[in-house]
Amino acid sequence: MRNHLATAGLFLLTCFTHSVGLAQAPALIPMHRPDQILVMPRPGANLAELNSFHSRRESGVQKTFHGIRGLQIVRLQAGETVAKAIAHYQQSGLVEFAEPDYEIQLYATPNDPKYLDGTQWALNNTGQGGGTPDADIDAPEAWDVRNSASNIVVAVIDTGVRYTHEDLAANMWTNSDGSFGWNAIANSNNPGEDSGGSHGTQVAGILGSVGNNGAGIAGVAWKVQIMACKAFNSVTRNGNISDAVTCLDFARTNGARIINASWGFNPDSAALSNAVLSCRNAGIIIVAAAGNSTQNIDITPSYPANYPFDNIVSVAYTTRTDTLAAASNFGLTNVDLAAPGEQICAPFAALDNFYFNNNTGSSMAAPFVSGTLALMLAKFPGDTYQQIIARLLAATDTLPSLAGKCVTGGRLNARKALSPDILLTPLAIMPFQFSVTAGPNRQCVVELSTNLTTWTAVATNTTSTNGTFNFTNNLAAPPQFFRVSAAP
Repeated sequence: MRNHLATAGLFLLTCFTHSVGLAQAPALIPMHRPDQILVMPRPGANLAELNSFHSRRESGVQKTFHGIRGLQIVRLQAGETVAKAIAHYQQSGLVEFAEPDYEIQLYATPNDPKYLDGTQWALNNTGQGGGTPDADIDAPEAWDVRNSASNIVVAVIDTGVRYTHEDLAANMWTNSDGSFGWNAIANSNNPGEDSGGSHGTQVAGILGSVGNNGAGIAGVAWKVQIMACKAFNSVTRNGNISDAVTCLDFARTNGARIINASWGFNPDSAALSNAVLSCRNAGIIIVAAAGNSTQNIDITPSYPANYPFDNIVSVAYTTRTDTLAAASNFGLTNVDLAAPGEQICAPFAALDNFYFNNNTGSSMAAPFVSGTLALMLAKFPGDTYQQIIARLLAATDTLPSLAGKCVTGGRLNARKALSPDILLTPLAIMPFQFSVTAGPNRQCVVELSTNLTTWTAVATNTTSTNGTFNFTNNLAAPPQFFRVSAAP
């Protein structure tokens, strides 16, 4: 049985009779350059003394803005952290302030018409169509962090993709022969949809329609490489294990980092299992739809969603009111999270500029997760696939409707998934104390739970200029779990 949460930063400390868990919760922490800071000399400070301080620390002044009170860009010595450098400058008494060189990004609102008119409720739910405000994946907030995964290849193993569609053509992966994937049914390099079908095109569009191109919809990832792998007939939507295995192998050997599998088989297949395992061994994440039969897949399995490998992310689907959809499969052990999957707008394969607004099912939920994972792989290139999945599952929005229905009890939140971790470091046992590291001057909320389901805010604090504060727990009724989040 796979256990993603074991690597998600949730751990239990047992000390005598006092049990406390620390949950590392994602937060939107400002990014900054790691090699330089901004320093303002203190009014009246001896500049020669400040220059000497720079020299002793092996720091270099890159630029001085004489018209801005002598503000300086200071390059740090090799191996020094921004936090440590800021602390040293502040302690010197020579500067008015020292701060990180924060990364600034344009606020990302795409001009795609079906996003702007509210059709894409799953990305930004303001209550349109009778929905519940914020019952969405927080896409606008996520895009402020990152909207491109242009270096990430996502294989869509499905009914093919209309690769000439206006919202997909620019995001298609291209093989050395100029093709866009593989057709296992025809044994050819033309993975297009059959006439009358569209399932794969819809899946590809949800995860990776070109964003901000003034056409149709915005994908979760505005830029990404979509590899089309055709294993199913577009009209009948039937396929064989051999074709699925062929496509899995093609994706593995041609650089895919993520595979979207909006399909399932029952009973199990040893061949399919081994193909999935080979992808796991290559570090490829497989996002699998949980299915649409109102079944508990812990009891009635669906593969690949039920495979015990730690590269599988299994997805149920929710409605625009944040409830588990009536037809969605579920499973406390074998479904990891949910994502929006009802009344979803996506490209349709009939024409290059056609869209359908009422796509429903876990097939449509899975690509929301795949697109988010692509952005995460681009944002955190040093992470292993286990770490990426752990970030994803630790960042869900917990919903009452999902309690007991999936591992996380939560729905996808792309903004949280793209946010750096907050580091919690235990300092003392009795009373229990831990340090929070979350970047300078960040307002953080400490929450307490005794059951990992219901959380209560117990403290709000702002980190110091060196990015930390300490929290002491004076309550003594175990078990207790803590998590910390930072204000966006």
